Amino acid sequence: MKNKQTYTFKEDLAVSLKNPQFKKAWEESEAEYLLAKKMIEMRMRKKLSQRDLALKVKTSQAQIARIESMNGNPSLNTLNRIAKALDTKLTLHFK
Repeated sequence: MKNKQTYTFKEDLAVSLKNPQFKKAWEESEAEYLLAKKMIEMRMRKKLSQRDLALKVKTSQAQIARIESMNGNPSLNTLNRIAKALDTKLTLHFK
């Protein structure tokens, strides 16, 4: 049997973050990443497809997909509707 080497996301990220340009881009996209990650986690916990969530929010599946892939620019109104559809509350913080 061959030795199987694994390379995890965390290991790759640690190496990539040593590049100043990558690190800057990563830090600038952190809010979108955290939003997308949490939204996907909550949607999956509720056993909803993107289409199911879109119907509850009264938007398109494509809009949900864009937000989850960090390519959307959702309004606060849209984020509040998503939070309501996921039975949670939207909170924003500045650090």
